Amino acid sequence: MASGAIVTGDIVNSTRLKKPEEKKLLNTLSSVLKPYQYMFYRGDSFQVYIADTKDALKIVLQMRAAAKRLSPESSLPLADIRTSIGIGSITKPVRNLETATGEAFLLSGRAFDEMSKTGKRLVIQSNNDSINLGLKVVANYADSLFALLTSKQAAVLFELLMERNQKEAAKALKKSQPTINKHAQSAKWPEINNLIEDYKLFINELQ
Repeated sequence: MASGAIVTGDIVNSTRLKKPEEKKLLNTLSSVLKPYQYMFYRGDSFQVYIADTKDALKIVLQMRAAAKRLSPESSLPLADIRTSIGIGSITKPVRNLETATGEAFLLSGRAFDEMSKTGKRLVIQSNNDSINLGLKVVANYADSLFALLTSKQAAVLFELLMERNQKEAAKALKKSQPTINKHAQSAKWPEINNLIEDYKLFINELQ
């Protein structure tokens, strides 16, 4: 038995994406998730096993920024990612996510089922009630920041979340560095980065 994070999620408004956009998003998500064990099912739903729990929030935000940056005709994002992160024990070895078991799977699955009733796009759940209060604050704040993103802001955030600096992001997006900095500040990148670090501190309390 080991601990880890299970991410259960789906692509919100996937039917609004044209085939090329859908293919681009799925390719990007697969690239983000390549280091981890994951599976897609029913086309737009997925599950991910992340052994190092501290990585989970950043990975989820990378996926969400990848979805929200898609906007060929307007500044309004076409799609989003809805995820629940379950943190707890996992029965090893994890050979197949469809048949794998453990506390983290149950916590993630139950939280995800409840999300349709709340309208939230991000929930983090552990087996520790005192830590869950802090994780809830982190999730709610991150959710509120991402809900306000334009596609241009999301594109910049994706580059920064992939650990590229502003100069590298400017080159990748073919924009000036002042433009990248403007979008990073308006997207609240410092606050998002701080939330990722706060999340890691709460995870340290669990371990």
